[in-house]
Amino acid sequence: MPDNPKVDDFNSSPAFWRSQEMLLLQQVTALAGKSLAVEPVFKEMLHLLSELLGLNRGRIVLRDDDERGGTIRYAYGLTREEVALGHYALNEGVTGKVLAHGQVTIVQDIDKEPIFLGRMVERSKLPAGPVSFIALPIQIGQKTVGVLACHRIRMRARPLADDLTILRILATLAGQMLHLQSYIEEKTRALEQRNDLLTRALHADATRYGIVGTSPELLRAISELERVSSATASVLLLGESGSGKELFARALHLASPRSDKPFIKVNCAAIPDTLFESELFGYERGAFTGASAMRAGWFEQADGGSIFLDEIGELPLGMQAKLLRTLQEGTITRLGGKREIPVDVRLVAATNRDLAIEVARGQFRQDLYYRLNVIPIHLPSLAERRSDIPALAMHFLNRVNQANQRNISLTADAIERLQAHPWPGNIRELSNVIERVVLLADKSPLSAGDLEPFLSIGETVEEVRVQPVSSRPQAEPFMLSLPVRPYAPAGSHSADALQQALVQCGGNKSRAAQLLGLTPRQFNYRWQKLGL
Repeated sequence: MPDNPKVDDFNSSPAFWRSQEMLLLQQVTALAGKSLAVEPVFKEMLHLLSELLGLNRGRIVLRDDDERGGTIRYAYGLTREEVALGHYALNEGVTGKVLAHGQVTIVQDIDKEPIFLGRMVERSKLPAGPVSFIALPIQIGQKTVGVLACHRIRMRARPLADDLTILRILATLAGQMLHLQSYIEEKTRALEQRNDLLTRALHADATRYGIVGTSPELLRAISELERVSSATASVLLLGESGSGKELFARALHLASPRSDKPFIKVNCAAIPDTLFESELFGYERGAFTGASAMRAGWFEQADGGSIFLDEIGELPLGMQAKLLRTLQEGTITRLGGKREIPVDVRLVAATNRDLAIEVARGQFRQDLYYRLNVIPIHLPSLAERRSDIPALAMHFLNRVNQANQRNISLTADAIERLQAHPWPGNIRELSNVIERVVLLADKSPLSAGDLEPFLSIGETVEEVRVQPVSSRPQAEPFMLSLPVRPYAPAGSHSADALQQALVQCGGNKSRAAQLLGLTPRQFNYRWQKLGL
């Protein structure tokens, strides 16, 4: 395209050029105000630079995704073939240097500048007289993301400084628009990801897993779970106690190709040390006193399906080695047996401990930790998914009402009070509070004030749990006055005996175990068996 003769009028006055500048800025800013898309604005900008100010063959070069150079994305006065040649490595030619260093560069005469590439436009297509080249960085913050460049005929009445001023303004505007575009694209991606999670949740129907809620944190965990459901690698569920690990483990099994095979759950905290091997791997007849018949262990029973080892941090070191061997070789050996039995089991493990810290302390095998940590999934605490509390509360309320033939309801401010509660015990605590409310409430509906006695019980329990042993009260606190369910005794200790020992020891289970002549694991085993 030939240079515009109108703006090459050597007798043009300063007033004429000012009017051209104002017209250009007015047109560009008006277009930018109508559309957030950069393409129409940048194209019109380059068009008006040529038509109104004689800054010809304008082009905007933007960095490539690999950050190794830039490419012409928008141009005016260049053919498609010429634009196709507009690729610049960092520090390649004038444009590449501006892209790399972010410095304005002015070439007074392109015929006398060695680093000017001149590969896009043949010199014969340019005016015969001296031709300048101006390149300015387009920046977002301190980062150069592009270059605004154009040709300029030197023999004109318009000062170079005026051209630089208008080009700086337009380069700044271009940077601002690119920054806004990047921000919008980032937000759009985030919204698309959230919509994708919602869509996945709707299509997957999370309720079929028994998981209630639609919070982004919950849906993200479900999405991660479904993405790895078809894999065979071990999955490690991480999260606070009471955050629903068993539900997620079962959901992983239901979403997998193994869904029609067994799902075996094992609470490692409830098994005494001496029974671990026989429970997990089974035993042969005569393996020990009382072993009158062969028994298949949990791994053998889970063959073809999934096994969920909850509280895996409670495994003794000796059993950790045997578990690692089973995971590596895909075989088990029953207690008292000599034959290796192949098993095809998907392991899902869960813990509320930081296993990396346990490894550092020597309480957990590093090789087993690496084996388990292939696919870690963090389960959000209830405090991280407060928007799910109303749905969860109504779910538990309906379930307990039906089970006990009651009709307790909650007011809106009661639901708000539940959402404001810290829930250190997570979903399990919420479920327990709702159960107490339904069983003990003497009216309906219940307001926020009516819930306070039930919530304060949980808060007091939490305070006892976190207090240092030396500062805990030794007198009988409120827990002794709570109604204790009539559980049958297990072994030589009743539920009441275990609870009283725990209260006497200020909530310290290890001390309570010592008081009763039990090991901590035996205490936990009885505690779990009694459903406390």
